[in-house]
Amino acid sequence: MSVARFRRTRSGRRRHIPLLSALLAFSGQASLAADIFVDATASAGLRFEHFNGMSGELYFPEMMGGGVALLDFDGDDDLDVYLVQGHMLGGKPVSAATFEPAYPLPLTDRLYRNDLDKGRLGFTDVTESAGIASTGYGMGVAAADYDNDGHVDLYVTNYGANELWRNNGDGTFRNVTEKAGVGDSRWSVSASWVDYDRDGFLDLYVGNYVDYSFENPKPCRSSTSARDYCSPLVYEPQVDSLFRNRGDGTFEDVSVASGIRGAFGGALGVVAADFNGDRWPDIYVANDGVANQLWINDGKGRFVNDAVMAGVAVNMDGSPEASMGVDAGDFDGDGDEDLFMTHLARETNTLYINDGKGWFEDRTVAMGLANPSFAFTGFGTAWMDYDRDGWLDLLVVNGAVTRIEEQLMAGDPYPLKQLNQLFRNLGDGRYTEVSGQAGSSFEASHVSRGAAFGDIDQDGAPDVVIANNAGPARVLLNIMDNGHDWIGLRLVTSDGRRDAYGARVALEADRPLWRRVRADGSYASSNDPRVLFGLGKEGPARRSARVVWPDGAEERFTNLSTGRYHLLRQGRGTESPP
Repeated sequence: MSVARFRRTRSGRRRHIPLLSALLAFSGQASLAADIFVDATASAGLRFEHFNGMSGELYFPEMMGGGVALLDFDGDDDLDVYLVQGHMLGGKPVSAATFEPAYPLPLTDRLYRNDLDKGRLGFTDVTESAGIASTGYGMGVAAADYDNDGHVDLYVTNYGANELWRNNGDGTFRNVTEKAGVGDSRWSVSASWVDYDRDGFLDLYVGNYVDYSFENPKPCRSSTSARDYCSPLVYEPQVDSLFRNRGDGTFEDVSVASGIRGAFGGALGVVAADFNGDRWPDIYVANDGVANQLWINDGKGRFVNDAVMAGVAVNMDGSPEASMGVDAGDFDGDGDEDLFMTHLARETNTLYINDGKGWFEDRTVAMGLANPSFAFTGFGTAWMDYDRDGWLDLLVVNGAVTRIEEQLMAGDPYPLKQLNQLFRNLGDGRYTEVSGQAGSSFEASHVSRGAAFGDIDQDGAPDVVIANNAGPARVLLNIMDNGHDWIGLRLVTSDGRRDAYGARVALEADRPLWRRVRADGSYASSNDPRVLFGLGKEGPARRSARVVWPDGAEERFTNLSTGRYHLLRQGRGTESPP
């Protein structure tokens, strides 16, 4: 069923045509004047219900999944959706499940094709025809073209053995985990594709969590002495893995040789970016309840954890926090990569400002982000410019990890539900919460975990797909129409086959707008690798962009018209000296 048809206006941007009444039907609002996002899940036909396999035993993994990916698996220039699925835990029969599964057994992850190319926004479940049979207990997903054949592949993290699904280029996938050598059997949550050695092939960083076993469950209790989910600190933390892409379809485990195995963590979020400005990609790991890690790339195949010296291991009070989701971006417009991460209730989320050389300062309180997040447990998150004013805003999806007494007393069988939050960047170094003005889609409480961000309907505004634990996935479309212009860029490698993960691009304006090509970040999810620039209401109709490619080369691209997407291919611009 369609949400909207699209047409191109004189400025080149696509806008929704069907009529506000169609949107009103699924927003439940009397007026759309204040709405920013609208829930288009049902109208778009994305029918997915997460099954966590809970049975009253309070197994730790049941409340940690799952993730979602936005990717163009079929090469038709729109974003498809991949959602991970769970199954029964502890060897129990499905008849013991608190919530009955919505699909026949065996449960598997689901792949949905976006049929926007037919003029409508609508998703079709193509899991079976695509050959997807990922039946592990799903946690997260990372999408990338690892073999440079022009087709986006999928790495799925599980509670159990992970899986690599190679895209055959004909609408089907094949499990090549064993051949590729990337089947990490630890409890993995988030992963990042990053060309850390700059050889033109994407390598794989896998964040592993804790050593949890059903054979030796640990009883845990809340402050009221009632049974509750355990803290990760009850279990031994795991070490992460780094796999180097050999370029022939196989990978080498360089976890020890690279130095990554030099620290234990409890990883939940992973993001790769050049944090110290040396043009080599570094890796930041958000750990749950222990110090975070900032792996600085020495350019010779090794990493050093510099988180303590850089000021991003703990918060401003010197305390480690329960980090879940993470993103890196230039929120303050000074040209470097800052860090934002989500945390446990009563800890606040945290924003670290980069001084441009890889040294950070915790400015959460000054930025106005501490008090609004104090009562929430955040997971998926991203910096994105929802109002297209050129400043990066924040969206955070929430869900508790210990049972909420009020919901428990009301008889809720899964009392972890919380509201999600939207924060507007005021452009002066501060944020203000605008969740109350975002629309009815922000009035629904769920146990939200993964969130993938991207322009699903191709209108130049960032949308989000939210993966809810033991609940329905949700498609939130950004419908804000404030007259602000935009430009979108897809940056690809010199052969034109894959997205140039790690490339940085500055759009020339009154102040350069810096963005990074990436799919990682958030929580257990994979984002749209295209970059979007909001341009405000006034400005030239054609722009120029300066690109720093992953290998360090620079180019300038000119005469880029606003209100549309452009494909920038390495080697096709004008060489620009550093």
